[in-house]
Amino acid sequence: MTIGQGISDGTALGGFRAHSEFRNHIMTITVAADDGRPLLDRKAYDRLAATLGEAADDDQVRVVVLRGLAGCFCLGGDLSEFLDATKHAGLIDAVTGMFRRLATFPKPIIACVDGDAVGVGCTILFHCDMVIASDRSTFRVPFVDLGLVPDAATSILAPQRMGHPAAFRFFCLGDTFTASEARQLGLVAELAEGSAEGRTFERARQLARKPVEALRQTRGLLRRDGSQLCERIDEEISLFHRALQDETTLRRLARIARLVA
Repeated sequence: MTIGQGISDGTALGGFRAHSEFRNHIMTITVAADDGRPLLDRKAYDRLAATLGEAADDDQVRVVVLRGLAGCFCLGGDLSEFLDATKHAGLIDAVTGMFRRLATFPKPIIACVDGDAVGVGCTILFHCDMVIASDRSTFRVPFVDLGLVPDAATSILAPQRMGHPAAFRFFCLGDTFTASEARQLGLVAELAEGSAEGRTFERARQLARKPVEALRQTRGLLRRDGSQLCERIDEEISLFHRALQDETTLRRLARIARLVA
């Protein structure tokens, strides 16, 4: 269910679950607004950053699972906050804080994707160590179509993961990738028949049983330096904020908002 250019019309989907659950050393976080909409607004960014911070500091948490709602991972940001200049400063702070948490998070993160992953709902996946998706999942980042730039340091992570030609298609052309295409390009680690949740938690339990320090050190060796990613996050957010002050971009966003209202 992709709405317009990948921005939610504000309709909550069925199957809403608790925002976070902890069991057997696995912290599960649902990527959604507080009211159950399949998007991220300022409150959701703040909540995600706070939950990740708690998970990083809690020795009982060994693995984090990010999941969406039933049939939809996340449709992106809350367009109404983009159009309200009085909310920009708080939104930028919240977005930056959440991205920095992801970039520097010290423990394994697995994403369970079932359905559409759009915009920021897709860029956060580049910070996950594994993305496990159902075969009905799709992936799209329509930032350029909206007059915006990528976020979450994906201007580094996407070419690194997918190669420049595929990253260019993804971000500049705004092509939608199927689950199979995303698997071939390295964004998705595993495809699951039907629901991805069973396979995701099977993998999470495997990781939770590993020697903690050896797993942490190995993951750290495999990942790019978080400080470099944070610098790029700040650069991207600055350009993103500047775009939100452009009248042409605002008219484009307002037109899309009317289409999905």
